[in-house]
Amino acid sequence: MAVTDGNWEFDKFDDGSTKIVGELQLKKYGMFMEDYATQLREIEDALDDSIGDSWDFTLDPIALQLLPYEQTSLLQLIKTDNKIFNKIITVLASLCSEMKALRHEAESKFFNALIFYGEGEPEKGLAEGEAQVQIGRMMPLIQELSCFVNRTNEVVKNVIQQFACLFSVVRNGPKLLDVSDVHFQVVYEHLGDLLGVLITLDEIIENQGTLKDHWILYKRMLKSVHHDPGKFGIAAEKIRPFEKLIMKLEGQLLDGRIFQDCVEQPFDTPTVYVSKNPNLAEEFAVSVKEYLMELEARIGEPNEMDQRYKFVGLCGLYILHFQIFRVIDKKVFKSVWDMHKKIPAVHLIGNIVWFPTEFLLSKMPQVDKLLDRKAKDSVTSTRTSWLAQRQQLLTKSRDVQNFHTTVMAWMVEMESAMTKANLMEDLNNRCVLFIQGVLHAYNISHLVRTTMNLHVAMSKPMTKSCLLSLCRLIELLKAIEHTFHRRTMLIAESVNHITQHLSFICLNSIAVAKKRITSDKRYSERRLDVLSALVLAETALNGPGTKERFLITQLALALGTKMKTFKDDELQNLAATMKKMEVICDLREKVRQACDCSFFYWHRVILPNYLTDMFENVTDPHRIHYMFGALRDCVPRMAAVRHMATPKELTDAYDREIYGYFKENLLSPLCQAIETDLRLQIHTHLQLDDRNPFKVGMRDLSHLLRVRPIRLFDRLINIKAYVEHYLNKTFYNLTTVALHDWKTYGEMKNMAQQKYCLSLLESHLPSQTLEQGLDVLEIMRNIHVFVSRYMYNLNNQIFVERSSNNKHLNTINIRHIANSIRTHGTGIMNTTVNFTYQFLRKKFYIFSQFLYDEHIKSKLIKDWKFFRENHMQTDQKYPVERADKFNKNIKNLGLTPDGDSYLDQFRTLISQIGNAMGYIRMIRSGGLHCCSNAIRFIPDIEDIVSFEELCKEENLSSECQAAAK
Repeated sequence: MAVTDGNWEFDKFDDGSTKIVGELQLKKYGMFMEDYATQLREIEDALDDSIGDSWDFTLDPIALQLLPYEQTSLLQLIKTDNKIFNKIITVLASLCSEMKALRHEAESKFFNALIFYGEGEPEKGLAEGEAQVQIGRMMPLIQELSCFVNRTNEVVKNVIQQFACLFSVVRNGPKLLDVSDVHFQVVYEHLGDLLGVLITLDEIIENQGTLKDHWILYKRMLKSVHHDPGKFGIAAEKIRPFEKLIMKLEGQLLDGRIFQDCVEQPFDTPTVYVSKNPNLAEEFAVSVKEYLMELEARIGEPNEMDQRYKFVGLCGLYILHFQIFRVIDKKVFKSVWDMHKKIPAVHLIGNIVWFPTEFLLSKMPQVDKLLDRKAKDSVTSTRTSWLAQRQQLLTKSRDVQNFHTTVMAWMVEMESAMTKANLMEDLNNRCVLFIQGVLHAYNISHLVRTTMNLHVAMSKPMTKSCLLSLCRLIELLKAIEHTFHRRTMLIAESVNHITQHLSFICLNSIAVAKKRITSDKRYSERRLDVLSALVLAETALNGPGTKERFLITQLALALGTKMKTFKDDELQNLAATMKKMEVICDLREKVRQACDCSFFYWHRVILPNYLTDMFENVTDPHRIHYMFGALRDCVPRMAAVRHMATPKELTDAYDREIYGYFKENLLSPLCQAIETDLRLQIHTHLQLDDRNPFKVGMRDLSHLLRVRPIRLFDRLINIKAYVEHYLNKTFYNLTTVALHDWKTYGEMKNMAQQKYCLSLLESHLPSQTLEQGLDVLEIMRNIHVFVSRYMYNLNNQIFVERSSNNKHLNTINIRHIANSIRTHGTGIMNTTVNFTYQFLRKKFYIFSQFLYDEHIKSKLIKDWKFFRENHMQTDQKYPVERADKFNKNIKNLGLTPDGDSYLDQFRTLISQIGNAMGYIRMIRSGGLHCCSNAIRFIPDIEDIVSFEELCKEENLSSECQAAAK
């Protein structure tokens, strides 16, 4: 018999349907999640303030660095079959890299440390001995600077000697390379930049009066130590060498001869003759001339970038050429001299301005003969007229507006989505757009830097309109930088493509040139050298756009463009493409250099005027972010400061100063203006000045409140939150002083919410009176004043002030008395009652004296007799006529100066007696109230609750019942 078990089941048969259903559900769920994520992304994009994938300059914790770094060495990069050519290019490339490294070291390490020396000094001045301490902190840096200058002199000497060997005139010596008609322009550019660094160092130290003053104090201190070294715990034998070092450093660095010593050093050695090398002299002169023509074409023009800074180096090269070969080319000198008509001065760094004419006259006194008196006198007038023209240009709003419109149009193009229809055309458009932004930035930067610093250098006053125009231009400068930062993603994806595209164009040109060379079958060493140069340029361009590869390409093309390998138009196109590639490869650095506003630190005194104008003319207040961006630019430079214990001391002092300006000139006036406006809005029923906006004008201060939080160094300033805090604090404090005004301030808070969208807190203060009231002891001491000024409500047992100068009346009730008794203890009750009874005794004495007065007594007896005789006829009532007659008779006895009769005074006396007795009654009630409050938590001794019975009633556990016993 088969037994069926309900728990038994057939073996499960898997037909795969479950898996199919599961996969289908998973797929549906995945599609739902994708859909949902897309919707969320659309909502986020719709609510986002920015357009596209933009980066916020002030809030981004990271930045994208696009600059490629070379991982291979120059020896590995420079490889051709021509060994001699390889060696020469390697030497020149290495020297250029060394000069670039030295320039970077000077800019990052020495310039900022020297130019910020003396900044951050307290208002009271330095403490005794602090100047010497600061020089002591600077001493390691000054020694490093001495080593740097020595190294620079060696590199300059090496470059000149390498060129002397390359352009050698020794007939019997080994022929290295045919360099006739070859100009290594890029080496001269690097050499000029390095000489420009030395010139800048001289100018910084020349203008650093504080450093020189402190140096003198330091030397005096050393003299004191020298006389008694034991007193200072210093070994006597160490003093003399240190003094020698100090004198050496002073002669080398502080006497303004850094550049002069470099160019006047002996370049001739027993093995290398430089000064007697005519080929080098000619090549040097031609290169300087070509370099000058190249700079001349760009300086002062709309397509100028950093050419004016290179012009400083060019002047250094010209003087170096003169010092070595003692030859002056009058035409070249005239061109260099006339450059001051285009740019009267060059702003080097911070507040340092370099005048080319003064520099040439001081370093080359021999040129004085080439200049007539008129040429010298015209320099100052040229500067003055240039400054006047720029001031006029800035004063006219139309010219500044043109800058504004141009930059805005460029920003719109950058922000808009670029078309990708034709890739080549799109890359060209992007390349042009990026370079346009850099050019706009350089144009504005040159105008602002030169104008502001020239005003200071020439001690010329600046008009307010000109000052505000310059501030607008600084904002535009930072707007360009912020736009580049916001479009980081676009630039990141474009730069490599653009570089590849430009490299491709160059490689095509080089390929055509190579074909021309190889098609000619005639053999010559020169032809092989040119071919090697083109092969090297091709190899370098085939890689990423690093600075090393670009440098090698330039050096190779200096030789590769000879023997008519390129046609003129091809050569021009190649040069233009190379210049574009240079800017695009180094785009971030170019933008940073063009938009750097660290010089504004030395002109921060204009900030109060700027902030005041922003408050008075509330137009587009969001631009304040750009100004604070400009103020932040000098903070990274302050990290190089050495004269203070830590750089943070200087940044903190700067932070306090800027915040002080901001608070004094914008935040405080804004808070007061909004408070005043709210008061006038609420008190419109009063007689106020005319507030018709058509007559007196109107400022909409709410625009300032809508400015998003401003980043000031390491903190954010929220203008709206600051105003809310100010109004909350003011309204609370004023409400505590005058509680009756609580309603007015409540209305002002509502008005602030409606008009300015300010969310103010409730004060949570009582709208009538405070519970404490007057103190019992205070009343007792002044009982005579109290009974005369207060009136007593018998039914409610409350005293109310008779009259007050304020808008409120004080009251005293039982709770106030109870609070006083709780404060001082019940012992004061007897004292108070006794004191009040003594007061009453005096009052009752006056009361009886008044009644016993003959005049009063006789009139009262007379009326008493009348009432006794006629009380039946008057229905036991005293007639009003008799009372009125009695009152008049009392008045006839005399009146007080206030117009009160004796009867009025008597009535006041009775009121005071009643008040005093009411006060005693209130003391008793207050005492009972205080005691009842004190004993309400004490259990009733006669009715003590049994916990055990309660536990049993609730059927609690046996443990609880045992514990309750």
